[in-house]
Amino acid sequence: MPEAVIVDAVRTPIGRAFKGSLIGVRADELAATPLRALRERNPQVDFDETADVMMGSASGIGEQGYNVGRNATLLAGFDERVPACTVNRFCASSLQTLRMAFHAIRAGEGDQYVAAGVEAVSRAGLGAAIADEAKHPLLNGSEGSLYDVYIPMGMTAENVAEQRDVTREAQDEWALQSQTRAVAAQASGHFDREIVPVALPDGAQFVKDDGPR
Repeated sequence: MPEAVIVDAVRTPIGRAFKGSLIGVRADELAATPLRALRERNPQVDFDETADVMMGSASGIGEQGYNVGRNATLLAGFDERVPACTVNRFCASSLQTLRMAFHAIRAGEGDQYVAAGVEAVSRAGLGAAIADEAKHPLLNGSEGSLYDVYIPMGMTAENVAEQRDVTREAQDEWALQSQTRAVAAQASGHFDREIVPVALPDGAQFVKDDGPR
C-alpha cells in the first residue's frame, strides 16, 4: 500500500471577518494565492500531473460558488486538464480534503493531490447560504420538524459545551492560553514559512494574521 506524505503546506494570512485586511479580496483569488505559491515553491514538482485539487468551502455561494476549487485552480495557472472539486463539511471542509487525498493515495488512485480550503466570510456573509423560505420544514427546528440543521456555529458550540460539560471558565482559560501562544508564535516568526502574502486592491501586501488566535 503506497505511503502518503505532505510535501509542503502554505496558507494566506487570516483576516478578521467584515472589517479585516481581506475584505476587498475575492474568494476565488484568495484561494488561488496559496496554489500559485505552492507551484513557485516546488519547481521540482510537475503540478500539471496533479490527480485532483480538492478544496473545502463551507459557503458555496457568490465567489465561492460554481466549484471554487476548479476556478481557483485555473486562476493559479494549473493546466486545464487538472481536475478539481469543492467539498463541504462546514468547518471541517478543508480537513476533509486532506483526508480524501490521503485515502486516494493509499488506495492507489493517484500519486499527487492538492488539499486546500477557502472561506471568505467577509464576502459571503454569515447565514447567507440559504434564505428562511428555502429551509425544509422537517429540518428547520420548528414544531413538528425532525432536526434543526440550520443552527449557526455559535449555537452548535453552546450545545457541545453543555453535552461535554465544558464550563465558561474552562473556555476562557483555553482561549487565553491559545491567544498567548499564537501571539508569541507570530512574534517569533514561527508562521513565516507557511504564510504567503496576499496582494490587496490598493497595492499593499498582507503578510500577517489580523488577529492571531
